[in-house]
Amino acid sequence: MTNLIALTQTGANWLLAVLIIVVVAQLLTVVCLILARYKKLGVVLNAVKNWFVGVGRAIRNFFVKLGKGTARRFREFHERFVDGSVGTKLSHFIMGSGNFYHKQICKGILFLVFQLLFIAFMALSPAINDTPLGGQALVNLVTLGKHDVAGGIDPVTGRPVKIDNSMLMLLFGVVTLGIIAIYIFVWLANIASSYKADLDQRYGGGPTSFKTDLKSMLDTNFHKTMLAPTILGVTVFTILPTLYMILIAFTNYGGDNAVGQVHFNWVGFDNFVEMFTNPNGEIAARFGSVLLWTVIWAFFATFTNYFGGIFLAILINRKGIKGKVIFRTVFIMTIAIPQFISLLAIRNLLATSGPVNGMLMKMGLISEPVNFLGLNPNLPVNENFVKMMIILINMWVGVPYTMLMTSGILMNIPTDLYEAAKVDGAKPLKIFFKITFPYIFFITTPYLISSFIGNVTSFNIIFMLTGGGPTVAGYKAGKTDLLVTWLYKLTIDNNEYSTGAVIGILTFICTSVLTLVTYRRSKSYKEEDTFQ
Repeated sequence: MTNLIALTQTGANWLLAVLIIVVVAQLLTVVCLILARYKKLGVVLNAVKNWFVGVGRAIRNFFVKLGKGTARRFREFHERFVDGSVGTKLSHFIMGSGNFYHKQICKGILFLVFQLLFIAFMALSPAINDTPLGGQALVNLVTLGKHDVAGGIDPVTGRPVKIDNSMLMLLFGVVTLGIIAIYIFVWLANIASSYKADLDQRYGGGPTSFKTDLKSMLDTNFHKTMLAPTILGVTVFTILPTLYMILIAFTNYGGDNAVGQVHFNWVGFDNFVEMFTNPNGEIAARFGSVLLWTVIWAFFATFTNYFGGIFLAILINRKGIKGKVIFRTVFIMTIAIPQFISLLAIRNLLATSGPVNGMLMKMGLISEPVNFLGLNPNLPVNENFVKMMIILINMWVGVPYTMLMTSGILMNIPTDLYEAAKVDGAKPLKIFFKITFPYIFFITTPYLISSFIGNVTSFNIIFMLTGGGPTVAGYKAGKTDLLVTWLYKLTIDNNEYSTGAVIGILTFICTSVLTLVTYRRSKSYKEEDTFQ
């Protein structure tokens, strides 16, 4: 009997899915017919086609420019070596030689000292926790260590064998790569400095002095002085950690043995292959649904806040409205309170034993508590209702930000445009779509894109309200989990670092491609001076 009930329920679920597909297909057909009736279907299809063609063209142009730029750099490098003086040629091997050749002693000493320090680092760096830096770190980066079991004597060093710390080996290898990259940058600067001195000697009044170069760094080249620490900081605190976490995706680090795990190995693309070949795996089973909900969430969270903020700003900023400051203050109160406090308060208000359910039951509107956020596993849960509640709560949190930004933009729209439109007999709705909204949209396009990407990687809203629930049996990702909250559960709660790194890479690819392509095709990028 139990099997019959389960079979019946399964059949009902399949029938429901088929009905949903049929209804969606019918709605799409009706939309297509309406568009065709008004001769807009071809325009829409052509726009979709042009978007995909534009994406492909943008990707192709990027690689073409990258190839041409690389070829140009190598050509310039060869020309400098051939055309340069003896000092410039020696600078390719001994840094500072060209500066010494042109009697730029201070610069030559700085370049030479930097090269000696780099050689010392690569050859003589001490080991930290039995894990070396420098040249040996590059070897360890390839192997991630050979000893996964302690015991015995190492025939090379004669010391007792310890388990190799692959985590430190990977970290020190990435740090060494970063130092090598910095060395290459300084090495190229050393050659460029020598060749510039050649040109000054040949066509100018002679090589510049060290004092003159210092003055230029605070004057004409001040932008380089300010950008140098920024680029160094981005390299150390952003690029290298990102590279480190990307490399984790190609190892077997994590899982049930992650606690106390010291040694791990490279597995290549096995983690990515398993994603598509193992239907019972965590990523393969849940990635599609989590990604779909992440995109849906990002779309509605972005545009509900965007249009809600615009609508609210227009209402408050209308002529004749008194007490504008008070109205703005009421909505700004949402921003003034820390977001995590607001979200936790709302979570308690909407709990099954919270005041909202209590009030609704006392008023006789409901007979049992409503599981607004799906937090009570003992009550029925409507997944779509929970998601709708999250989007509504996010509107309450996010609309004031857009309202403030839009209010500033509305104050800067030339009043002559409105007066001319009224003289021509334009209605308020047409004025909005022809003047107000295009102006706002042009200025806020970068904000809109960044807001969408920020919602893709939003963590607070989901984590504070539902924790990713309702749960899905057998998997870490719940029904309201976004990619970023799923990543948190995999890494922090379950120590599945390699799996989390795979999801992180896929999320980065989606967001970065979408951001770059969308912004480069927007009018804010192509027509920057239109509203100036």
